[in-house]
Formats: sequence, structure tokens, C-alpha cells
Amino acid sequence: QVQLVESGGGLVQAGGSLRLSCAASGRTLTDYDMAWFRQAPGLEREFVAAIRWIVFSTYYADSVKGRFTISRDNAKNTLFLQMNSLKPMDTAVYYCAAKVPQHNEYDYWGQGTQVTVSS
Repeated sequence: QVQLVESGGGLVQAGGSLRLSCAASGRTLTDYDMAWFRQAPGLEREFVAAIRWIVFSTYYADSVKGRFTISRDNAKNTLFLQMNSLKPMDTAVYYCAAKVPQHNEYDYWGQGTQVTVSS
């Protein structure tokens, strides 16, 4: 079992930055692929970014490419999402997730952290 706890959300003006963190406990993050998802009011949850457990390959949604950076510190068992040049459209609850590399779906989810970008 993996427990994930997000932090770092808040209210920021358009053009600003935030850094989200996801602290993991229960198992070491080195065993898992990790990702960030988000869900805006009235919309379905969508993929934001992912990082593999090995090689640290990264993947981004087109909507955040060039503005967001996903990273992980396996020694601290923590996942990060650096968000720059934020837009009102980025307003959502952000969730971190973990999966066994062989699985297609994410196995573990955090409770989410709210990000609000004002215009």
C-alpha cells in the first residue's frame, strides 16, 4: 500500500507560479510510475504529467507542456510539479497518483490539493 498526500496548492494570479508536492509513505516511490492529474469543476479528471520509475522519462499534456515540470526525489519519497506561467484554465484540484509499472491504470491516489488561478 502507498499513501499519497499532496500539498502546495493555493491562490495565485495569472502568470504566477506554484510548486506542488506529493509525499508518499508505505512503500518507496522507486517501485512506481508517478503522475499528476487534475479535475476542474464540472469536468472529467485529466492527465497532466507523468514520470517513469526508471530512467525518469517524463510525459506532459499538450496544455501544460513548456510551463509545468514534473520531477521526483526518490530519496525523499516525494513527487513534485513545478507550475509556471499559470493560467485561469489551470484552476483545478490536482491529484498525484502512483502505479505499478506493469499496470495500465493508476493504483493509488492522493486526496488532492486545490489550485486557483485568478485573472
